[in-house]
Amino acid sequence: MIGVLLRRVLRWAALAGAAFVILSILAVMLLRHVPVYGSMVMLERKVQSWIAGETLTIQHHWRPWGELSHHAKLAVIAAEDQRFATHRGFDVDEMRRAWEASRNGGRLRGASTISQQTAKNLFLWTGRSWVRKGLEAWFTVLIEALWPKQRILEVYLNIAEWDNGVFGLEAAGQHYFGVSADRINEVQASRLAAILPNPRAWDAARPGPHVERRSQWIRQQMRNLGGPRYLEQLASN
Repeated sequence: MIGVLLRRVLRWAALAGAAFVILSILAVMLLRHVPVYGSMVMLERKVQSWIAGETLTIQHHWRPWGELSHHAKLAVIAAEDQRFATHRGFDVDEMRRAWEASRNGGRLRGASTISQQTAKNLFLWTGRSWVRKGLEAWFTVLIEALWPKQRILEVYLNIAEWDNGVFGLEAAGQHYFGVSADRINEVQASRLAAILPNPRAWDAARPGPHVERRSQWIRQQMRNLGGPRYLEQLASN
């Protein structure tokens, strides 16, 4: 009896796993071509506000690649993932440095690429767990295999969180500077990129000393990458 029950459980587990794989592949293939009007992190923030008895208005407006500031595209790469154009979803060198730093007693720092952050924000939830990291790796592999680099960055810029309830570059530009996504200049872009590690606590419009120093560093990195010419690499990947 136990053996029969175990075989049934394993059979159903295998079917559920196969269904998850197929559905996740289909979802990623679909989202390569259609605008993304929401994400799991947006849903999570909404649920959190309901639980807290608050009303959170999600500010989000999808903008296609051509309507996103080139300064903003380059700034987030300079700030978050300078090998974005060449890696295949995971920056092994950065992961190794982060691991070595933590082993030597330093603070454990993130080494997530833009691809990993896109996978997490779009399909998963915030927080830390091995289950979430495993699912994040799976979706990262999928989007790297099925989306061009331009599409990954386009989706990332449209769903990144920039303040409580503020998602995407269009909403962030309007929220902080009163400008649309295509009008964001270099300084504004660097400040938006500077607050990404802690967007609900830091302010791009009124940056404190830490954010201002970080935004200056980001602008220098943008120049080191070669300026807007760097973005040409994304068209061929």
